[in-house]
Amino acid sequence: MWFDRLLQGFIDTFLMVGVSSLIALLVGIPMAVILVTSDKGGIYEAPVLNRALGAFVNLFRSIPFLILMVALIPFTRLIVGTTYGVWAAVVPLTIAATPFFARIAEVSLREVDHGLIEAAQAMGCRRWHIVWHVLLPEALPGIVGGFTITLVTMINSSAMAGAIGAGGLWDNSYGYGYDPIDSQIMLMVTFSLEAMGGLFHFGLGRLVRRIH
Repeated sequence: MWFDRLLQGFIDTFLMVGVSSLIALLVGIPMAVILVTSDKGGIYEAPVLNRALGAFVNLFRSIPFLILMVALIPFTRLIVGTTYGVWAAVVPLTIAATPFFARIAEVSLREVDHGLIEAAQAMGCRRWHIVWHVLLPEALPGIVGGFTITLVTMINSSAMAGAIGAGGLWDNSYGYGYDPIDSQIMLMVTFSLEAMGGLFHFGLGRLVRRIH
């Protein structure tokens, strides 16, 4: 039944995007903090580390997702034991999303008023206190907004992953809507992807407004 396949595709897409985005969130924020604090004039100034991490982030952020997904096939097989299915898609999705989100979070952290940091230093706050109690709280609205953009981008990327057998909504639309062409199924899949992106955008958008 095509409806059952469509429902399974929705669950698969939600799973691969959910797991990947959670890892990107947990890894991307520390990466952004390191990029900001290790920069020249930062509270943990370390130019060599900053340049190395910046080069790593720029490298993976600039590679188109489809090329990255194919290039990571051996690594994906090593990590999850397969190059097919939802969990195989999680690996390239995570590696693509993490540096993307890290750069967005970095911009938000850099926009924090430097006067607040200087005031905290003048009060004798330890450096990790400044990160935890000044930088992150002040940058939180921008970080949440950036995470929303990352989620929507990941939903688009999950469609590309589905096109090569990773499962998800696009995989089902290809099997039932494209070959042979069935415009009704294609429209339903497109609507489902848009609805998922809109749901994330609406929910996190409300969170941003509450934080402000």
